[in-house]
Amino acid sequence: MSEETMGLRKNPSRKECEKIIRKILMTEVLERGTNEHFKSASDFMGYFKSLYPASDSLTKQVQRAVKSLGMPKDERGYFIINKTEAQLNQDKEIAFLMHKCKCELVPFEEYQTLFLKADGNYRDYLYQLLSESETFADKIITIINSSNGLILFTNNKQQLEIMINSLINR
Repeated sequence: MSEETMGLRKNPSRKECEKIIRKILMTEVLERGTNEHFKSASDFMGYFKSLYPASDSLTKQVQRAVKSLGMPKDERGYFIINKTEAQLNQDKEIAFLMHKCKCELVPFEEYQTLFLKADGNYRDYLYQLLSESETFADKIITIINSSNGLILFTNNKQQLEIMINSLINR
């Protein structure tokens, strides 16, 4: 009797193993928010042994699949799904720069906006002057140069409006 007729299935292909491993890791991440169980090919063997007969060739096939996926690992040694080593390195660089720049995520709802309509060739220079102005330093959080003028973000719209109008109406 062959293995197939006895109800036993042959080993999966490397591609099938890769697909199953991805599915296992995605399920882990969706359920727990992060991978907390899978660090090496042997960690997947319990699942594969429940579906296929245990053998050295099954172990080697799972090892090949893990290697072929080329998944990076987090700082604790767990596989990271859906990221390449290059993406992981880029994320680390972004995190490093965010720390260096003392980045802070601030909700946009806290700011008020004003649109300063400005035509022509001098808009870029006006943008530069407002950006460097000591008078406006504590009034303007940031400025966006747009096609028809400048978008100003502030914590005190009323005060900024008064200051700009006083300069416009001189």
